[in-house]
Amino acid sequence: QVQLVESGGGLVQPGGSLRLSCAASGFTFSSYAMTWYRQAPGKERELVTLITSIGDTTNYAESVKGRFTISRDNAKSTLYLQMNDLKPEGTNRYYCNLRIAPINYWGKGTLDTVSS
Repeated sequence: QVQLVESGGGLVQPGGSLRLSCAASGFTFSSYAMTWYRQAPGKERELVTLITSIGDTTNYAESVKGRFTISRDNAKSTLYLQMNDLKPEGTNRYYCNLRIAPINYWGKGTLDTVSS
């Protein structure tokens, strides 16, 4: 079955960096686009970034453009999110997402807190 396991979150000061990983299994990772979402307490989950199956195209939410970079290693079935210049936005849980219509698959997420 599909499994997505996020890691790499933590507490960081504003302006700092984190690198998130999502280890994927149970499907042919190289065949599917992947996305990162995030959710703050009490708010809706929002799309952060997307990457195509072979990594040739990426899209970003306006709020993270120029600061976040999505990438993937298809040989390792792993998705990454490099986050630089983090803003003092408090706590967000980051999720990687796979959509095989009509089903959305989610990991449990990894928690990221940006605070001084």
